[in-house]
Amino acid sequence: MTTGVRRRMGVEERRQQLIGVALELFSRRSPDDVSIDEIASAAGISRPLVYHYFPGKLSLYEAALKRASDDLAGRFVEPHEGPLGARLLRVMRRYFDFVDEHGPGFSALMRGGPAVGSSTTNALVDSVRQAAYVQILSHLGVTDPPPRLELVVRSWISLAESTALIWLDGRRIPREELEPQLVNDFAALAAVSAAYDEEMAQLLRAALRDEPADGPFAHLVGRLIALAG
Repeated sequence: MTTGVRRRMGVEERRQQLIGVALELFSRRSPDDVSIDEIASAAGISRPLVYHYFPGKLSLYEAALKRASDDLAGRFVEPHEGPLGARLLRVMRRYFDFVDEHGPGFSALMRGGPAVGSSTTNALVDSVRQAAYVQILSHLGVTDPPPRLELVVRSWISLAESTALIWLDGRRIPREELEPQLVNDFAALAAVSAAYDEEMAQLLRAALRDEPADGPFAHLVGRLIALAG
């Protein structure tokens, strides 16, 4: 027979539980609207005990953000197998999975929430962007990117963020359409840059060399030709 006695959590186990509870609440409402009392209640502990593990809401928010940022950065990790367009499409699907699951928290993070101005949170957001940047360069086989390529990749990452934020405001465009559109946006940005720079043109040719006729980049070319006609 069981005694019904609740097992006492260790310090780190309790901290991780509170971070998980906070992330769950932040995924449904903006962190600004979530109180320490709600977090304590959801965790089944008292408010003073929350402060025993975290000095305040900001420190708990930052800890939750660290876990979320690690998760989001991991969404950009993709095996270097198959055509580039298909790889980027899988990345965008995982990216939008995260945005869909953590909508209010993602929106508060990018637009400003309780941790606005915090050097810790700003550094975490930048770390996600940098992780995405490094991953995209690795798929292009580039370690020392020329200035135009850096501009293209960083602009595309910003575009993905902005697109996700706009999509969250009503979800008026199906994400199944936005994901391939963002992949095509990358190709379009690269193509415009390549039109002005031979080094970019060579990189783009190499990236598109193995693209199949039914891939997302080929679909873009076909649609542009049809539009011009």
